[in-house]
Amino acid sequence: MSSAYVSPQDAQRPLFVGVDVGGTGIKLGIVDDRGQSLAETRIETQQERGPADAVQRIRQALDGLLEGLGLDWDAITAMGLGTPGTQDGRRGMILAPPNLPNWRHFPIRDELSKACEGKLVAYANDANAAAYGEFWVGRGRDASSMIMLTLGTGVGGGIIIDEQLVDGANSFGSECGHIIVDSREDARLCVWGGGRGELEAYASASAVIERTRERLMAGEESSLQGRVATEELTGYMVYEEANRGDKLALEIIRETGRYLGIGIVTLVHALDPGLVVLGGAMNFGGEEAHAGRVFLESVREEFRRRAFDVVANNTAIEYARLGGDAGYIGAAGLGRLAWKKANRTSAP
Repeated sequence: MSSAYVSPQDAQRPLFVGVDVGGTGIKLGIVDDRGQSLAETRIETQQERGPADAVQRIRQALDGLLEGLGLDWDAITAMGLGTPGTQDGRRGMILAPPNLPNWRHFPIRDELSKACEGKLVAYANDANAAAYGEFWVGRGRDASSMIMLTLGTGVGGGIIIDEQLVDGANSFGSECGHIIVDSREDARLCVWGGGRGELEAYASASAVIERTRERLMAGEESSLQGRVATEELTGYMVYEEANRGDKLALEIIRETGRYLGIGIVTLVHALDPGLVVLGGAMNFGGEEAHAGRVFLESVREEFRRRAFDVVANNTAIEYARLGGDAGYIGAAGLGRLAWKKANRTSAP
């Protein structure tokens, strides 16, 4: 995650805006040609007020960022926008995101452009934007291909092959959370009420909470028993108790890693990217925490056990580097790509 900002004087021109829309918050920032952030902020999504209202508030927030930097809109070359759920990327339409029920069939790309001085806006799925951020200036900066899985309430994904983001004919490419990891008729349901047996039903924070609750209700011994008597069970609570050595919490984390490893094998056998990056809020503390190291090793162990040797020996599975900044940085990077393509220039 960004710990420092580059000044307008030291930034490499041109400059780009990135906007990352989430169910509860919208993160946006100004990024230079090297992927360095000049400034960023966050506003509430307030999804019940609809996308048109959000577009106007995004413009107001960006006005504030520019003013704080001593810049105006002439300094911005292009923009990028990432939104969750289904979309029609070619028409710039957000269609039916499950976590934004009041945002339906809205031409968000073009409306954002109109609100922001007619700037060129590149539009992508939010996980694809985050994946591009990690690819451009994060964990994948030295790779030519990469799969990123974003682990949170659900499981998102982004796929880049030979420096090209996989979007798909229906703007549904790279939806890695919906691959099947359990084909049984009674397999778990996707968190958004979708298909049965999907990766998201086993490797998301929602799945962690559900499986933990089931085992606690069955009477299994755990330090979590005392906490859930007075607190609502969360994935972060499972992480905390696992970090303290709780047996059940660690078993849940290892089981989650195994399911994620199964999904990664399927993706890697199809695409062979050489690098898989794990991002999103559910990283159990990442490399710095005992629980995070247990989780990552469980993923790697299951992957090695199931993958062909040549793939297992030549595929890295690592945590992301950019944290919550990946979405807006990646969106800005996609705006940069779109502008360079429109002007027929290279984009290293």
